[in-house]
Amino acid sequence: MENGEAVKLRGNPDHPYTRGALCVKVNRYLEQTGSKERILHPLRRTGPKGSGQFERISWEEALDEIAVRLRGIVEEHGGEAIWPYLGTGTLGYLQGCEGVAGRRFWNMLGASKHWLNICSAAGSSGLNRTNGTPAGMDPENFALAKLIVLWGTNPLTSGHHAWKFIQDARANGAYVVAIDPIRTRTADQADEHLPIRPGTDAALALGLLNVVLAENAQDEEFLAEHTEGWEDFREEILAYPVDRVAEITGLPAEAVHSLGMRLAHTRPTAIRATQGLQRHAGGGTALRTIGAIPGVTGDWRHPGGGVSYSTSGHVHFDIDMRYDLLAKPVRTLVMSKAASQLEDVKCLWVYAANPAGSSPDANAIRRQLEREDLFTVVMEHFPTDTVDYADIVLPATMQTEHPDLHAGYGHLYLLWNEPAVPPPGECLSTTETFRRLAAHMGMTEPSLFDSDLELAEQLLSSGHPSLEGITLDRLRKEGWVRMNYPQPFAPFAEGFPTPSGRLRFPPPGKAYTPSHAVRSADGSPYPLALVTPAPHMFLNTSFGNNPELRRRAKDPVVLVNPADAAARGLVGGQRVRVHNDGGEFLADVEISDRVSPGVVASPKGRWPKLTPGGANPNAVVSDRDGDMGKGPGFHDNLVEISPCAAP
Repeated sequence: MENGEAVKLRGNPDHPYTRGALCVKVNRYLEQTGSKERILHPLRRTGPKGSGQFERISWEEALDEIAVRLRGIVEEHGGEAIWPYLGTGTLGYLQGCEGVAGRRFWNMLGASKHWLNICSAAGSSGLNRTNGTPAGMDPENFALAKLIVLWGTNPLTSGHHAWKFIQDARANGAYVVAIDPIRTRTADQADEHLPIRPGTDAALALGLLNVVLAENAQDEEFLAEHTEGWEDFREEILAYPVDRVAEITGLPAEAVHSLGMRLAHTRPTAIRATQGLQRHAGGGTALRTIGAIPGVTGDWRHPGGGVSYSTSGHVHFDIDMRYDLLAKPVRTLVMSKAASQLEDVKCLWVYAANPAGSSPDANAIRRQLEREDLFTVVMEHFPTDTVDYADIVLPATMQTEHPDLHAGYGHLYLLWNEPAVPPPGECLSTTETFRRLAAHMGMTEPSLFDSDLELAEQLLSSGHPSLEGITLDRLRKEGWVRMNYPQPFAPFAEGFPTPSGRLRFPPPGKAYTPSHAVRSADGSPYPLALVTPAPHMFLNTSFGNNPELRRRAKDPVVLVNPADAAARGLVGGQRVRVHNDGGEFLADVEISDRVSPGVVASPKGRWPKLTPGGANPNAVVSDRDGDMGKGPGFHDNLVEISPCAAP
C-alpha cells in the first residue's frame, strides 16, 4: 500500500503451501481491480437485450426497481420462479459460493435452490460413494510419494503450487506419470505420458488393478480391516485384463502393464485427480473407481499415499443457510442446465458467474437471456457477455475491497481476507448488497443483517476438532492458520467417514461408465472427441478481458492431430468451424501430436464478445447430465471440423 492505494501484490513467502508464488493470472490482479472497465455504479438497460446499452442509476433506483419486480414475480408466479445463479467467481465463505452469500435472503422469498454442479459435483459424488468424502490427501504430502500419477490434471497451468511438492518428491527419486488426452505442459515435464482416450479413465484404473492382482500385491490386511465389497470388486477387476483395457483406452498394452507394475510395487503412490477428469458422462464413476485404488494397494495407510481430489471435505465450518426460513420445500435448479431450466424462470439473479461464457449449450442460453419476460440482475466487476443481457447491473467489490473467509480446496489452511482499500465508486460486497436489499424490501429477520464479522464467527463455531483454537481474532492477526491436522497426514489410515467406517468398493457393474463420446462414436457424423481444457492465461472466464493476458493467449486455436488434419485437408493456421448439432465455434488449426488421432482440443475461458468469430467451445457442449451429481460434460463432445467458407 502507498498513500491508501494498492500498488504491489505478491505471495506470502512464509506460507507453507504457496511459498510466495502467484500464477500468471493472479500476478495481474491489481491491474484488474484498477481497470478502467470496472463497473462502478448501478446500471439499467436502455437498449435491446444483448446490446450492452445501459444508463447509470442510483442504488436507490436500482433497489426500488428490483423490489417491485421481485414482489410482482413472487405474487404472480411464486418464489420458485426466481433463480439465484451463483458461480465460482469467488470461493469465499462470506462473499462467494462456499458459504451463505445471499441464501438466507432467497429463502425468505421462497426462491429456487441452486445446485452448483459445474466444477466438481460428479467427482465429489463418486468419491463420496467410495470414501464417504471427496476429501483425501494433503497435497503437501506429495513430497513423500515414490510414484506420482497425475490423472487428468495439469497443475503447471491450473494448480502450480502442488508442483513444488512433486519436485520435492522427484528429488527423492519419485517417478511421475501424466495420464491425459493432451500432452500438456505438465505431461512434458513428467517422466511418462499416457495419452488416454477421453472418458475411459475408470477402465484404465481397473486394468492397473488387474496387474496388481496378477502380482499378488494387494494389501490383504488393509482390505480385511478397512474395506467392504472386496470379493465382488475383485471379480470386476479380473474382467479387465490389460489387453482389453488397452483396446478401450487406446493406450499400448505394454504401457498399461508397466504402470500397473509400478503401482503394484511402489509405496507410497500418490494420485492427483482433479476436476477436469470428471467432466464427462462417466466422470463420477471414474473418481469412484480411482478412489478405490489405494484401498486395494493399502496406500491410505502411508503418508504420501492415496488420492488428492479436493481438500474441501476437510473443512468443517458451521454453514447455516437457514433453510428453516422457507415457507415450503422448493425445487433445485441445476447450474449447468440453464439452457433448458430457464424456460419457466422469471427472474435470473447472477453473481460470481458468467453463464453466457461458461455454461453448456451456450447458444440456447443466449436465446433464454433474450427473453423480455426474464428479469435479469447481474452483480459484476466487468461488462461480461452475461452483463450485456441484464436488466439491472449492480457493481460488485473485488478481493482487495471486501472481507472474506477462505479455505482452499487444494490445501489445509484457513485464510482471512482483510480489505486493503475502500471499494471504488459505488461497489458493494455480496453480503452488503443483500443486507441493503432485505432492508429495502421491509424484511425483519435478524439473520439477514448479520455483519461479515458475525458471519465469520458463526462459520468458525462448529466445534469440530479441526477448528479448535482457530478464532476470527487469531485469523485476523495471523492471516492464515493450518487446520488441526497432523503433518504428515494420512486421513484414512484408521478408517473412513462411511457408516461402516470402511472404504466401499464399487458394486458389480458400477466400476466403469463410458463417456457419451465413447458410447456414441461408432457411426457418428461427428467422429472427433473434443476436450476443452483450462487455458494458461485465464481462470474460467475470469481475466478473459485482461489486455495483456489476451495478447499472450493469442487467437483461439483447435489442436488437431496430423492424421486428422490430413484426412480433412487442413493446414496450420487455417480458420475452421468446429461444429455438431448443438452449434459451432471458430478457431485456427494448430496441427500437433499433442493430441492423438480422433481427439481435438480447444481451451476454454475466452469472452465470446472479445474473441474473433465469438468463439465459445460451449456452443458445442450439450447440457446433458453426467452419471453422478448431475455433472456437466465439458470434455464429452463429438464434433467435426470443416474449413470456413471463403469470405
